[in-house]
Amino acid sequence: MKTVATINVLSHPRYLSLIREVTNRFCQSCGLDEDLTGKIKLAVDEACSNVIKYAYHGDTSRRIVVKYGSSQKQISIIIEDSGEKADPEKIRGRDLDDVRPGGLGMHFIRRVFDRVEFDAKKVKGNRLLLVKQAGGNDAL
Repeated sequence: MKTVATINVLSHPRYLSLIREVTNRFCQSCGLDEDLTGKIKLAVDEACSNVIKYAYHGDTSRRIVVKYGSSQKQISIIIEDSGEKADPEKIRGRDLDDVRPGGLGMHFIRRVFDRVEFDAKKVKGNRLLLVKQAGGNDAL
């Protein structure tokens, strides 16, 4: 799969709108419909918000790199940071029956994408791979 675009921004919440805009245009350029584009945009926003909150603990001077790739069979979005390493075994959304704001980001991300993986080979920080297959699970 070929990387078609990369965005590198500070870890400040104000730049999440820039990431959403690039994600939106990337999905449109791949021919995704408006509904799926909106879901992917929100999932990427959630993942980047988690970087700010959990990897950087609110430090707005760090960097978030988002790489977009596509082929005829899938799109991929890679989100990289140099913050605190995530432990994928401990990342769980709270119980869906526990109705209150927050804590559902990973549920949402896993519902939108067909593949969600942290790259364990990255020595410092995190690399989150999000893949959406053509004709994959579009339901939320």
